[in-house]
Amino acid sequence: MTRKLNIGYVGVGLMGLPMAKRLLSLGYTVRAYDIAPDQVAAACAAGAAGAASGADVVAGAELVLVNLPTPDAVEAAVFGENGVASALRPPQLLIDFSTNKVYQTKAFAQRLRDMTGAGWIDAPVSGGPPASGSGTLTVMAGGEAADIERARQLFADVAAHFTHMGPSGAGMAAKMLNQLIVGSGHAVMAEAVVLAEAAGIDPARLPECLAGGLADSLLLQRLYPRMVKRDFAPQGYVRQLLKDLEMVNEFAGGLKAPTPMMSEALTLYRMLAHLGHSELDTAALLKLYER
Repeated sequence: MTRKLNIGYVGVGLMGLPMAKRLLSLGYTVRAYDIAPDQVAAACAAGAAGAASGADVVAGAELVLVNLPTPDAVEAAVFGENGVASALRPPQLLIDFSTNKVYQTKAFAQRLRDMTGAGWIDAPVSGGPPASGSGTLTVMAGGEAADIERARQLFADVAAHFTHMGPSGAGMAAKMLNQLIVGSGHAVMAEAVVLAEAAGIDPARLPECLAGGLADSLLLQRLYPRMVKRDFAPQGYVRQLLKDLEMVNEFAGGLKAPTPMMSEALTLYRMLAHLGHSELDTAALLKLYER
């Protein structure tokens, strides 16, 4: 049996905690840190050791995983006072599951390499908390091939689909495309709910009806039913998808690539946040169509 690596985990929140629990269940040793003490307590209750800072989480770790909600949070956790970079040294390796801007990711990786000599893999994910907890995430990665190989077993344990897209930043570029598709898809799902109800057919039967056809998708099978039920308990926050769509918009603008569908979805999510719904699930976009 292959020995499981020692893991340091920074950010055991909505996405990080389920992944940390899965890793613990598979025999990994996990040392966890989060700025929210209750999240660290939850990780410790599942068998992790608690850490007092980003630097402290590095002690004994072979891989340091970062899973945080914003680029600013990533920068503070890694490069701030008592951050990961102050203690990380080769052959230790940092894997960032967060979603950042492409240029930031490249800059972070180079900065870590210059400061410590250690490698950085950008490994943004898709699938949400349930997939994070079950090891069925989709992971798109950027980084040096040798670093990817060192972390291959970890990726096999957290992801059903893993793709090394290229050098530093390539994983994040793929995540921008993922979010373009997901954000636009949310609006389509909301419109389908409203139209089905207006037409007088049972909207809850649509996923079954369209299964296997060209309109089928994970959004139809998983997001759409929560819209029908008006279940807006967070599996992903409005503020998070809005943040990601703002990144996609900036990324596309820099490349002068037209993204009119995504721009419409971005406008809708800006409106939703403006109405005070930032802490609801992304399925709450339906609220705009019901007003």
